[in-house]
Amino acid sequence: MIDHGIALPYYRLHVVPAVVALASPTWQREVWLDPDRFENLDHVVHVLFDDFCNAEDPMPWLGQSLRTDEEVSLMARLGAAYARVQDLVGAGAGDEIYLRSPGWPDVVATAARLAQVLVGNDHAALGKLHDAGHRWPPSAESPVP
Repeated sequence: MIDHGIALPYYRLHVVPAVVALASPTWQREVWLDPDRFENLDHVVHVLFDDFCNAEDPMPWLGQSLRTDEEVSLMARLGAAYARVQDLVGAGAGDEIYLRSPGWPDVVATAARLAQVLVGNDHAALGKLHDAGHRWPPSAESPVP
């Protein structure tokens, strides 16, 4: 695995939870369908397609908010799976219609695999920082050269 690093770590802080939300049907039912909660499918779609990535064409986000070619490939698969559902139910359909769509399990499964890769890559990157001497909380000591 080549870790390209990320130039926009703040963006990734939005991308990873959005993918995790797409991977969790329980979260979707309990949070997205609750009108008193902020997050819904529209929010997740804006994160992944408009604001912090482009799941339809994620390659330009390599090194920005995506770390590896595998993440790019899986994000593209997720974008395609979502597009198939959107084509079937219509862009204006409510969240509950998306969740009942026959194609929704493919969105969830693809998001689950991507979530596993994203979190695993972040864990590996944090391990490398730790091995390089970076500690939290920061102290007056310099990182080990």
